[in-house]
Amino acid sequence: MVVEADELQAELESKGELMLAVSEFDEPLEMHLHDTEIDDESVRIELTDGVLTFDVEEVVSMWHHTHSLADFGLED
Repeated sequence: MVVEADELQAELESKGELMLAVSEFDEPLEMHLHDTEIDDESVRIELTDGVLTFDVEEVVSMWHHTHSLADFGLED
């Protein structure tokens, strides 16, 4: 899957947060509208202890991350 910067920005604006699989990282990354900047070539995520920057072309997939009541042990 090739993800374009404008597609990534549109999905982030629509959903407010996204999960990303990035080729240079072993674990998925979570990005939020309030802490992420996307330009034509790179993604910049402000974290509590620093800034993470990577190339848009390194994004191999994206998906909307959701939670359920069961995730928090609150199911009926």
